[in-house]
Amino acid sequence: MSDAKIKIALEAKREQVQNRLKQAASDTAPVALDQTQQGRLSRMDAMQQQAMAAETLRRRQRELAQLDAALQRLQAGEYGYCLNCGEPIGDARLALDPATPFCISHAR
Repeated sequence: MSDAKIKIALEAKREQVQNRLKQAASDTAPVALDQTQQGRLSRMDAMQQQAMAAETLRRRQRELAQLDAALQRLQAGEYGYCLNCGEPIGDARLALDPATPFCISHAR
């Protein structure tokens, strides 16, 4: 795949992640702990949902950072090579996750 196509694919995925990140950020609003308005189980459920949304937000931020790093590697001419061993990353692996920085041997 050409660098131009890879860049388009990475930027499209980055835009998707940014949109999901905005949605996840809105789901992490503080939980109201007013006992007169909600029961204990409702508050516990709301707090659990907030914790799950915070974890989703953290994962999206990490994914965005990985995409940014992949774009930087592409610009530097280092895209598609494992950061550990320097060997080429398989095309099938890059097709599955274009931001992956490691070959299958070093992904574990």
